[in-house]
Amino acid sequence: QVRLAESGGGLVQAGDSLRLSCAAFGRNMIVMSWFRQAPGKEQEFVAAINRNGDTAYADSVKGRFTISRSNANNVSYLQMSSLKPEDTAVYYCAGGSLLTSRRGEYAYWGLGTQVTVSS
Repeated sequence: QVRLAESGGGLVQAGDSLRLSCAAFGRNMIVMSWFRQAPGKEQEFVAAINRNGDTAYADSVKGRFTISRSNANNVSYLQMSSLKPEDTAVYYCAGGSLLTSRRGEYAYWGLGTQVTVSS
């Protein structure tokens, strides 16, 4: 059974940093990505990384967020710095085969972890 499990969410203040983790079980993911959904908004792409270390980022997080992964442990990380209140959302981990921002290309999803940034 394939499962993705996020961890590391929480309540922080603006300007703080936070690191999210996503562990994949049951399948070695070629691409691991992060999406987020803020209250009342559609889910949006945040970042993605493949097994070669190639990455993609949403413009809104470039220079502030860094995605990385451990292929050996099938874990991805999202290091978030200079957090803003508008980063508040439920963050979801996703697994797929293409390095893309299109959520439809990802077959596997975690349940999400809440990140709240206070001003």
